[in-house]
Amino acid sequence: MARYTGPKVRISRRLGTNIFENEKGRKALERRPFPPGTHGRTRRRNNGSEYLAQLQEKQKAKYIYGLLERQFHKTYLEAVRLQGPTGENLLRLLEQRLDNVVYRAGWGSTRPQARQFVSHGLILVNGKRLDIASARVKKGDVVSLSPKAANLIVIQHNLDVLDRSVVGWLEAGEGGKQVTVRDLPQRDHIDVAVRESLIVELYSK
Repeated sequence: MARYTGPKVRISRRLGTNIFENEKGRKALERRPFPPGTHGRTRRRNNGSEYLAQLQEKQKAKYIYGLLERQFHKTYLEAVRLQGPTGENLLRLLEQRLDNVVYRAGWGSTRPQARQFVSHGLILVNGKRLDIASARVKKGDVVSLSPKAANLIVIQHNLDVLDRSVVGWLEAGEGGKQVTVRDLPQRDHIDVAVRESLIVELYSK
């Protein structure tokens, strides 16, 4: 299962947002709100370059959802074939990933942690264990914690402490330990700090 394993704070500082949604990244951006490196303080974020702005938006989406380039490009090509705006289609496909649903349900404090829960076989889809983080949920699917996962302290802690509201395209049930896919995600349900139109412009060149 390919994933990014390099330094995370540097990525967040380079892109100007807490990509991995962790406390370490938040504090680093508060202390040093400029890109890393010797000339970080004097370097302008986009330096006036249209290409750089487009590239950074693509990198944000890749790192937020935990995809490498090949998988991300494949998802983009799939979005192109769907009806409707390509950028919105792309974000919709990324939101439907199983690891993202686990994050949206409040079981994982971050998407990387949610991905780990999926890969460890702690998540059920329609009552069957599914350990593929990139698997895509469909309308009507029921995603739930396995009996083992429901008793894990870390997941219970996340449910108690995060108190994350379930997004509009999901419906919570069974004390927060189950969610049903009510509908496919719409753009106003997706709160990631990504300008998808720039990604489409980049790939359209």
